[in-house]
Amino acid sequence: MADYPLPELGGKTPLEYARTPNMDRMASEGSLGLVDTIPAGLKPGSDVANLTVLGYDAVAFNCGRGPLEAANMGIVLAPEDVAFRCNLVSLGTGEDPVMEDFTAGHISSEEAAVIIRYLHQELGNETFQFYPGVGYRHLLIWRNGQAAMQTTPPHDITGQPSHAYLPQGTGGKDVINLMDAAKSVLMHHPVNQDRIQHGKKPANAIWLWGQGRAPQMEKITDKYGITGGMISAVDLLNGIGIYAGLEVMRVEGATGYTDTNYIGKAEKALEALAERDFVFLHVESPDEMGHEGNMAGKISAIEDFDEKIVGTILQKVHTLGPVRIMVLSDHPTPLSLKTHTADPSPFAVWSSLDTENLHGLAAYGETNARNGGIFISPGTNLIDLFIAHWREFVEEHQQG
Repeated sequence: MADYPLPELGGKTPLEYARTPNMDRMASEGSLGLVDTIPAGLKPGSDVANLTVLGYDAVAFNCGRGPLEAANMGIVLAPEDVAFRCNLVSLGTGEDPVMEDFTAGHISSEEAAVIIRYLHQELGNETFQFYPGVGYRHLLIWRNGQAAMQTTPPHDITGQPSHAYLPQGTGGKDVINLMDAAKSVLMHHPVNQDRIQHGKKPANAIWLWGQGRAPQMEKITDKYGITGGMISAVDLLNGIGIYAGLEVMRVEGATGYTDTNYIGKAEKALEALAERDFVFLHVESPDEMGHEGNMAGKISAIEDFDEKIVGTILQKVHTLGPVRIMVLSDHPTPLSLKTHTADPSPFAVWSSLDTENLHGLAAYGETNARNGGIFISPGTNLIDLFIAHWREFVEEHQQG
């Protein structure tokens, strides 16, 4: 959701330009600041950022997103196994093909499942196994594999020749050979022929990245003595939730894109909080619009998030008793770059018990957050401030 100021928006960011009365209310009635979610030396990925938000040292648990997504898909990894994210992508032609679309034209989950299962039928074996996921996001498991190679997220190289970004290092050759074999298998696949006939981009290649082995992580439910849930359409977030001890809660119509079921997610969160202490609700659409460089789409996604997620929750949250709510961007995805950056992100915290004691007139946005004087670094401290201090206050409030 976070971004950079744009001349087209009068020097405002998409977040500052968008109409966000509900997040503005949270900022003006609560706390507003910045959080550093990307530790120095790590790439600004969603895995790193969201691990940080949940209080995990992403340097220690820098396992790549592959094994986290595998957990959500119920794939059991032995200690020597390596999980890779397997994107279905659209590559150009020639000796050094351009990464035309890292989502293969936002291919549907149904079409993608047919392709991934076919890849497993043609190329899978006891060593390499393909598993279908959501949309363009899938997994490859390399049993007894190599994880130390350098790989590049395909969303970092949109519109660029791809050869220089192929896997490098130990095991890289094996991965490249598999990617090359997949091109031949996918070239004339019926799903792709149908997509081309209908003017859609074909899933004519796979891109393997985000590899790692299964991590060992303390559950935040044990750390804080709480119960909790994770609501997301994205395997990565649900996988993090599983390792963190959170119950994964499925919402019909949650897509990980701009057509997601925003209100359904908000209602699921309210339902969950009636029985649990903590809910992590994740929405992917502003990030997707950032990767596309779609300014109007990103503004619309932010406004939908504010109205349908934050607004729905604020309207009904009084029924739940004492509640604290935080809204934040896990990392910026600037429209001008179409990829993630490591800049600090804005956060706002609001509570039904009027505990923040920092009432101002600031709207929620990057500039006001920067000027607010609150900067949480390392970002792993944020969740402790959010949960531990709140529980202490609620206990005092109930006793009083």
